[in-house]
Amino acid sequence: MNWNKAAKWTRLLVLVGLLIWVTYEAYMHQVLGGGKAPSIHALCPYGALESLYTLLLTGTFIKKIYTGTVVLLVLTLALAVLFRRSFCGLLCPFGALQEVFAKIGQKIFKKRLIIPPKIDRLARYLKYFVLVFTVGMAWYYGSLWMAPYDPYAAYSHLSAISGSIAEDPLAIIGFALLFITIIGSFLYDRFFCKYLCPAGAFYAIIGKLSPTKVVRNDSLCVHCKKCDKSCPVNIEIEKAERITTPECINCNECVLACPSKGALEVKVARKSVHPMVMVVVVVGLFFGTIVIAQITGNFQILPLSVAQGEVIPIYEVKGYNTIEEATTLTGLSLDEVYQQLAIPQSVPQDTQFKNISALVPDYQFDAAKANAGGAANGAAATGSSGDAATSDAIDVSGIKGSMSIQQAMDSLGMNAKDFYALFKIPETVPPETILKEISTVSPGYDFQQVKDSLQ
Repeated sequence: MNWNKAAKWTRLLVLVGLLIWVTYEAYMHQVLGGGKAPSIHALCPYGALESLYTLLLTGTFIKKIYTGTVVLLVLTLALAVLFRRSFCGLLCPFGALQEVFAKIGQKIFKKRLIIPPKIDRLARYLKYFVLVFTVGMAWYYGSLWMAPYDPYAAYSHLSAISGSIAEDPLAIIGFALLFITIIGSFLYDRFFCKYLCPAGAFYAIIGKLSPTKVVRNDSLCVHCKKCDKSCPVNIEIEKAERITTPECINCNECVLACPSKGALEVKVARKSVHPMVMVVVVVGLFFGTIVIAQITGNFQILPLSVAQGEVIPIYEVKGYNTIEEATTLTGLSLDEVYQQLAIPQSVPQDTQFKNISALVPDYQFDAAKANAGGAANGAAATGSSGDAATSDAIDVSGIKGSMSIQQAMDSLGMNAKDFYALFKIPETVPPETILKEISTVSPGYDFQQVKDSLQ
């Protein structure tokens, strides 16, 4: 059996298989909604990195991130420490998408195009800037700040382009970057991976700790440069004795392309490992860990379903819920849902909340939720006369700036309308915003000053 050919095809089948699966899940997410099919953010380990600050500070995840996303981050970090950027080279669906278009481009142009070295060297630093900037903004805002600009997220919304842009006009940037990524990969293999991917930059940094490397034996090398031509990230392998650059994605294509036995080898510490073994070990660890996490109940990638007979406040309905579904979830009548969320009567009841803006351009779902009163909590926040509770009746000493608005509301048992009024929060501020960071959304707002005035 030709193990080199087996390793090459196994890697490609794993990559393409994961791309097909993610594409299917992304489509079903648009059709069924986030309660039944996971979003691309929940399936991407980078989302957990974006949520890390909020998780450590408040013990909660930012919107669309779950325990399963954190498992993926920890797992891919472990793989990076052990086997460099093996997630990038062997498992990443977005990397697979780029390779598919690269192979089409190579068939057309009959060769692999390469960006001039001087431009290439400088451009590779861009992904580290993107890493710092996007993680910093996510931690600062306590949300998936990058989502509208993310080409991977845009790919998952290809079946709902118009709706995505109607919901958030900035999403057009993500679709533009997806187009650039596809064209770039068509011309230059792994275009996004090399120059713009923040996750790739993160794994590159961690991978510097790895004992895994490609080693070249100069005495056996015939200097055919097939290794250089096969490398999807354009590393000059033929000139080096040890490939320890953070750009290496551990795809092992160079080793598989080498015609001289023993001239190129993958080594973990000092032990030689065949590329087929590397594929089996990495893929086995990845999926094996996920299966164990699922069996033990530690791989949640969907929001917890509402138990039968249980109702939730109106401000907790999700964008993927329909207006009609909200009546079951909240225990409110259809008219009450329309009224409390200020939905025009012309909007059909089977419309998902996230799609209302496509029918009514000025409609803002998050703002409507912020203004709505939760049926389950409304009584707790009102006096016997039904008026909003006053600050004299509420102890706000336990409210911390590290809490989100939603957490603080739940802590006080208040509905959104009364809480926003009590803390003088502009209605345009989303409920998932961290209290001390409201000023980033609404300049001039001082949470501590408002809290002090209530005590």
